[in-house]
Formats: sequence, structure tokens, C-alpha cells
Amino acid sequence: MADKTLEFLCKRALKLGARDCKVIKSSTVKTGSWVRNKCQYGCSGFAESLTCPPYSPTPEQTQRVLNSFKNAILIHCDSNSKKDISEIVVKIEKEAFFLGFYKAWGMGAGPCRLCSSCNLKAGCRHPEGARPSMEACGIDVYKTARNNGFKIEVVRSPRDKANYFGLVLIE
Repeated sequence: MADKTLEFLCKRALKLGARDCKVIKSSTVKTGSWVRNKCQYGCSGFAESLTCPPYSPTPEQTQRVLNSFKNAILIHCDSNSKKDISEIVVKIEKEAFFLGFYKAWGMGAGPCRLCSSCNLKAGCRHPEGARPSMEACGIDVYKTARNNGFKIEVVRSPRDKANYFGLVLIE
């Protein structure tokens, strides 16, 4: 029953605008301490959102969370997708919860886009929709995608198609 429900959730992600989706083992999701450095020394949004480092879970915290799950849904969008991957992740996470997966928790891609500026002192204005990105939590997105049969390469020019991945942990 659970396998069919997970496949149903993948089909829902495709209907919501994902390019591809797979049910994966959470053990194939790889973290790395170096990943957050890419946020700190490569992203202009560092420390400007509660979903980004230094506010997001550390790679060590993320690994402990991953260890408490068996399965996940890896969702793929690209720069041609009409929907934001993080929106799809939140919808799939909520649907999974309502289907009985009470531990379901998702991570999107890139910075949060729900507010023009984050309310760092008073707390998130949209906790129902705000999720950290996989990379903000220390997940090596390239290794994780490749571990699960997705072809992903480094974007070498602005003309290259970008790939975006989101993850919903399911138990």
C-alpha cells in the first residue's frame, strides 16, 4: 500500500509541473560539510532568509534527520518548468501528511521567494510554505541526483538549462 501511495505522490508532482520524480531510499541522499560554504561564499542571499544558512539545519542535523527516514521523493524541475520546485515540494509534503505520512518533510531549491525581505527577528511570516533548500541543509544535490539516476551537470553558461531538485522525506 505504501509503495502505491508513494508512486501516486510522484504522479501528483508531475501533474503539478515537475519534469521527473522518483521514489528513492533516504540512504542515497548525501550530505557534505562543504555544501554550506557554497552558500556562504557564493550566494548573495546568505543570512538573509530563515530558510538559508546560518538559520537552516546544519549538514550534521540534516544527516540525523535523513537517518530517521527510509524513503524520500526526489522531484526534478528544470529552467523550462512553469512551477517553482519549492511550491511543488510543499504541496507534495502536505498531501503525504494527509495520506498518513505524519513525518513528511520537504526541502526545495534556492532561496525562499515568499517575502521580498525576511522577518529575521520576529520569525517567518509563512511557515506553512517556507522550506529550506536541499543545499541550505548541506545536501550534495549533484551526488544525490546522480545516485538516483538523474543526469545533472554544472551549468557552464547562462544559456545552459539549469536543473532544480526538491526532496520530500517520507516515513
